[in-house]
Amino acid sequence: MPHALTFVCVICLVTTFSSCQRPVQQEQAEKVLPFYTGADFTPQWITPDDPAYPGIHAIPDFQFMDQQGKTVTAKTVAGKIYVAGFFFTACPGICKRLTNHLALVQKAYLADADLRILSHSVTPDTDSVARLQQYATAYGVISDKWFLLTGNRDSIYTLARKAYFADEDMGTQKNSSDFLHTENLLLIDRHRRIRGVYKGTSLKDVNDLIADISLLKKEE
Repeated sequence: MPHALTFVCVICLVTTFSSCQRPVQQEQAEKVLPFYTGADFTPQWITPDDPAYPGIHAIPDFQFMDQQGKTVTAKTVAGKIYVAGFFFTACPGICKRLTNHLALVQKAYLADADLRILSHSVTPDTDSVARLQQYATAYGVISDKWFLLTGNRDSIYTLARKAYFADEDMGTQKNSSDFLHTENLLLIDRHRRIRGVYKGTSLKDVNDLIADISLLKKEE
């Protein structure tokens, strides 16, 4: 009789443990990254059968030049996942830490042909191709994997503010003469939609970004 009671108790414990574990495993299996469609970066989970799905905010076409003097457009990242950020080579503060953290992203997905990094200069008038190449060499930026971009200032600033919602003071009115500054990194999916926002100076956030890239790669 004691043996039977022990057996029943073991079964109960196993059943209880399994019941506790199942929701956690199910939650992990069903985790999906949200979409970000506005400057307030409110996450939205929109399913493909939602009428709003076809109209989800996406990054429009663009054309800039990288550290090799090559033209980089939306076609360069067509069908790929990419991380977008903003910097300038003469930045005395956060840009160095941000760049070093992006180097961790580059290292994590170095052999992955589906991942790209786009770093846009917010001082394109002074960040020439030659200067970007020097910066790339100093920080171990690998060409054709990680693109340091320069080009028309208005084009960069318009894309940054209206498409990537990239500015620390989005609540105030801005014009093209106002300096753009942000430490945000944005995770962009294969359809050029924003799927994650991270503080590029935070190692924890960058590690979250690295993990979320892996999660996003599982989507079709």
